[in-house]
Amino acid sequence: MLISPAFAQTAGAPAFGFEQMLPLVLVFVVFYFLLIRPQQKRAKEHKALLAGIKRGDRIVAGGGIIGTVTKASDDELTIEVAENIRFRVTRESVLGLYKERAAMAAEAPAKAEGEAGEAEKPAAGSKLRRLLGGK
Repeated sequence: MLISPAFAQTAGAPAFGFEQMLPLVLVFVVFYFLLIRPQQKRAKEHKALLAGIKRGDRIVAGGGIIGTVTKASDDELTIEVAENIRFRVTRESVLGLYKERAAMAAEAPAKAEGEAGEAEKPAAGSKLRRLLGGK
């Protein structure tokens, strides 16, 4: 026989150590802090909001319906959206409390209002003012 037989080498035991597990652990940690934890915090705040709804609160229900709570029970709310027009909705369908723009502006600190007052106004002859229909 002129050619000697070739034998394959035996494979070594696969090394499954900490080095291979580290990227998976790091990905999970990033997902936890960027996705899971903020979502849990938001869900906890929403649950507290739903538990604190009482008669007289203005709320935003699913679908963007804005109304005042006239009756609140354990799992159902009756909201009045106009005079003598009432809806019954579940507590879970409430998206949040409704704050009107005037109320939100009144809550803004006067300091921030004073700082941003002149900086936000465009100059008298600016292109932006002309585009928006100003003089």
